[in-house]
Amino acid sequence: MSEYEYIVEMRHITKRFPGIVANDDVTVRIRKGEIFALLGENGAGKSTLMSMLFGMYEPDEGEIWIRGEKVKITSPNHATRLNIGMVHQHFKLVSNYTIAENIIMGMEPVKKALGIFPMVDIKKANRDIRELSVRYGLEVEPEDVIENINVSTQQRVEILKMLYREAEILIFDEPTAVLTPQEIEFLLDIIRGLREDGKTIILITHKLEEIKQVADRCAILNRGKLIDVLDVATTSTRKMANLMVGREVNFQTGKKDAEFGEVVLDVQNLTVKNRDHFEVVKNVSFQVHAGEIFAIAGVSGNGQVEIADAIAGLAKASGGKIVLNGKDITQDSIRERSLQGISYIPEDRQNVGLVMDFSLSENLGLKNYHREPFSHRGILNKKEFDDYADRLIGEYDIRSSQGSRTVVRSMSGGNQQKAIIAREIEQENPLMIFVQPTRGLDIGAIENIHRQMIGERDKGRAVLLISLELDEIMNCADTIGVIYNGQIQKIADAKTLTTNEVGEFMMGVRQHG
Repeated sequence: MSEYEYIVEMRHITKRFPGIVANDDVTVRIRKGEIFALLGENGAGKSTLMSMLFGMYEPDEGEIWIRGEKVKITSPNHATRLNIGMVHQHFKLVSNYTIAENIIMGMEPVKKALGIFPMVDIKKANRDIRELSVRYGLEVEPEDVIENINVSTQQRVEILKMLYREAEILIFDEPTAVLTPQEIEFLLDIIRGLREDGKTIILITHKLEEIKQVADRCAILNRGKLIDVLDVATTSTRKMANLMVGREVNFQTGKKDAEFGEVVLDVQNLTVKNRDHFEVVKNVSFQVHAGEIFAIAGVSGNGQVEIADAIAGLAKASGGKIVLNGKDITQDSIRERSLQGISYIPEDRQNVGLVMDFSLSENLGLKNYHREPFSHRGILNKKEFDDYADRLIGEYDIRSSQGSRTVVRSMSGGNQQKAIIAREIEQENPLMIFVQPTRGLDIGAIENIHRQMIGERDKGRAVLLISLELDEIMNCADTIGVIYNGQIQKIADAKTLTTNEVGEFMMGVRQHG
């Protein structure tokens, strides 16, 4: 028996930021060799808590104990010296470096050239990385350049970075957010293998089924407070979800069968080039009907966002036609497309969806400011903006510290997303495009957005959904188109496809059928 019962103890941790208590007297204790999950809504304090363990913040109150000793972790480098590693949700890799160069950065093996001059021993690094990757079932080719490898391999590189630094406590922040179902299964197997090798795993995620598959215990946070610590094996996903959100959560979308109307969107042989004049969308064709949710499934970076941008007018089509309600809009401006009936919820909510330094009232009125009653002869009617915003804040449960006057930059990501969705739905347009509508949102917000999307379909709108979340696509879509390398591999009724089949098309394993 070791001299300490817990490898990590965070005792009575409190962390405050201006106007908010991110962690409020939180105590968690983690045993060596267990997989410990952190669950909670957006803004519940999960990432803040782990950022303190990794030395990115210091607690205002409370203590951190590692291996039975009280420590003050002042930086990520200090955390690394304590054998703590973290894989961030957004990978921190240098894209034009090789895999080996990324992994050894800051800990390069050195040899003497001509017996005098120190230089990096890259051959030894490549050999060491190859051996390490084989040992943990994370095979990589050390000489491959990061920008040429896929997302799941990049994630392996991040894990190998921790293992190369001999991390014993591994923190994973939303590790499966950008992976296919097959890649997720592979990663969960890796995590189990790391535990068997004696590592301690801390998992930040909102995916309850994955927690159920691999975690031993889970801590549930709600608005900065610790609600409970539970044994995963004896706790249902429903109970976890309800504790997270603080109310009963309905996992089923409960949607009725679709009743298709006329074709609203007709995309014909669409080709889109990126800034380097490389074709990222190649001769893509599909139709979306009134009363239909048409979902495009694909691994990140396969052209699906460029399709949405081309339809909305943010990207130029280099070939093909886009037809809306029988009218060719391929050359129309963004404003013209919007007025003709396109609502767009973009992937990048902060740079494309909102003006971050405008108030909530001004952002909610962005699609209406140029027409009555929001303006008259070019003069804006501020009261109309505020009245409209107050109504949407109530109807869409947009939470903000100062109501319609709140600057959107100060709002949480989930509430920024609610604001965009409220603004776009209120246009009552025949075509609604949702791109990654629930990325980074908690289970309560996800449930609400799915209900709104299906509600719009039931009102006879045509809905184009682009998502990396396969569960979301399987739950919401009536028709699924799967994209790989800029080409549509398959279009089929959602009821006729399994999750695994969609995953195989997403990876290009199965070809057109």
